[in-house]
Parts: sequence; structure tokens; C-alpha cells
Amino acid sequence: MKILLFCENKYAVDIVRPLQDEADRQGGHEVLWYVHKKKIPEFPLRNEVRWTNSIQEAYDFHPDAVFAPGNIVPYYLSGVKCSIFHGYAAEKRDQFRIRNYYDMYMTQGPYFTQEFLKLQETYKDFEVVETGWTRQDWIARHRHDFEEERKALLWNNGCDKMVLYAPTFSPKLSSLPKIKDDLIRLLTKKDILLLIKLHPLTQKAWVNEYKQLAENYSNVIFEDDFAVTKYMLMADVMISDTSSTIYEMLLLDKPVITLDTVSQDPYWKNINDASQLISAYDEVFNNKELTEKRKWIIQNYDPYTDGNCAQRMLEGVQQYIKRHGVPEKRKLNLWRKYVSIKTFGRVK
Repeated sequence: MKILLFCENKYAVDIVRPLQDEADRQGGHEVLWYVHKKKIPEFPLRNEVRWTNSIQEAYDFHPDAVFAPGNIVPYYLSGVKCSIFHGYAAEKRDQFRIRNYYDMYMTQGPYFTQEFLKLQETYKDFEVVETGWTRQDWIARHRHDFEEERKALLWNNGCDKMVLYAPTFSPKLSSLPKIKDDLIRLLTKKDILLLIKLHPLTQKAWVNEYKQLAENYSNVIFEDDFAVTKYMLMADVMISDTSSTIYEMLLLDKPVITLDTVSQDPYWKNINDASQLISAYDEVFNNKELTEKRKWIIQNYDPYTDGNCAQRMLEGVQQYIKRHGVPEKRKLNLWRKYVSIKTFGRVK
């Protein structure tokens, strides 16, 4: 099978990477990565995989399947177009918006599956298969890989716990403008090592300000690495706002504190005043109600921790091809076609 791994944004890289690993494990597949040059000027896997930033080359590859963790995929590409999502943020209704670019939605768990099955009844031009999310495969294989690094970081900095601050980039939703002073209070009053991991789309001014924070305090580390998962595995607790990484942390059965989340019924500790951060930190490790809420998330959002999500995705698309063949292109209205061409360009 010819597989195109479609990366419009930098966060897509570690989401689709398990599909490359699974294709290599199975053998018999040909894999090409499309990397959107405008949004990913430096591709972190450029020396490890076959890739292109030419949409013409991706078109000429003539894939049988296209896996994309984004909202748009060019309609003119051949292959079964598979949405594999870029997170778990169900409170963002954008998660359930059908833009008509996809032939298949590969859902993370029962909660998402039931929502997309309802949408399938309405639109009747795509299929839904529950596979789990690919990033869980990476976690299954690397969950304990960073324990020694974590111990060394805590020991060298004389700290007891590791706190990950991972806010969203959206100016309307981000805690970046409101939480800095109270983060400083937390790291000066508690024996913590603070890891700051900002979203790749964060405004440059905020990146610079929080880099400066890390330079001013010895127990703060600012991470530029494109993958956040490693730091979630190392951390004891996450502080955020409305980032989809909240759910990834909950799926690790670890506590989360948010500031002004937009979620109407959060499954974690939310505060509406940054001055409450220290008291929230003291509470979350032993709160039984929050522990039970995390367990519900694990069971309903993504219970697939067996490391075989990418395998289920490849099997799902192969079954689709057996039933329907390989689509030459996706049928869309003129507006959707225009958006696709405007975003990725034309092909010959």
C-alpha cells in the first residue's frame, strides 16, 4: 500500500510517526511524508524518512491512503483520506465539524465514536472506525524511557516534583498573559522543577518572555522540542488552560490544573483566579473525585493503550479499499475546493 503521511502543522509530526513505524514493521508498504513548507520550515525527521514539501510530488506519488491530523487535506490527492485528529479536546466543537474532506474518521475512543456515528447518519459519505490515537502507540513503547532522566533532573535541581506548563497558543484562550507571576510564586514556594513547553504556534513575544523566565530561575527549563509527550511522561502534574494536551495528561492518570478553561464540565481542577494556583497544586494529588474523573476519561476517550492503534488504522483503510477501491479524488463543492487549492496550491 502507498501511504501519504500529511503534515500541515508541526504538531502533526509525532502524531503520524507511529504509522511510519507500523508500516516499516509490516513491510510491503511505500511511505511518503508531505510536509507543508510554510508551517514547517525545518522538518525534524528530514534525515530519517522519505519526505517532500512539494504538493505536486505528493500528487504524483498517487497514494492509496492519506493520513492527516488536520482539518483540510487536498481533495485532488488520490487515496482514502483518513482523519486521525490532532487531539482530544471535545469541548471545542470544531472537533466535530464536518468539512467534507475525509472518507474515514478514525476515532480515539467510544465518546468520539458515538458522536461521529451520528454525523455519519446525516452526511452518509464517510465511514467511522474506532482505532485509538496514534500517539498512544508511542507512549506504550516509551512510557518508562525517561525515568532516569527525570530522576537526574530532580536530583540536580534539588526538587521533589516536576510540573509541566503547557498552555494553548490561542490569544483568547491562553493563560500566558495571566499566570506568569503565580507560576513564579509556585516555583519559589514549592520544591518543583518547572518545565515550560509552549505550543509551536505561540506568538513570538510570549515565547521570548517565558524563555527569559527560564533564564532567571535555575529550577525552570524551557523546552523547544517539537514533541510534548516526553515531558508529560516525566511530569507529575500539568498546568494549562484549554490545550488538547490536557486530555493526554489525564489519559496518563496524572492530575491537571487549568486556568479559565472553556470546558463547561472539566474532568480536572480548574481555577478562575491565578492566585489559587498554589492551593490547587496542594489539592490535586489526593483528591478522590478528580481521580475518578480521570478514570472515566481513560475508559471513554481512549482506552487503547496496547500500542496497536497504527496497526488498526492500516487495517481499517485496507478494509475500506477492499469494499470501495481507491478513490481518485474527493468530491467537494466549489468553496471547499477553493480553500484546498488556496492552502496547498494547484497540481498539474
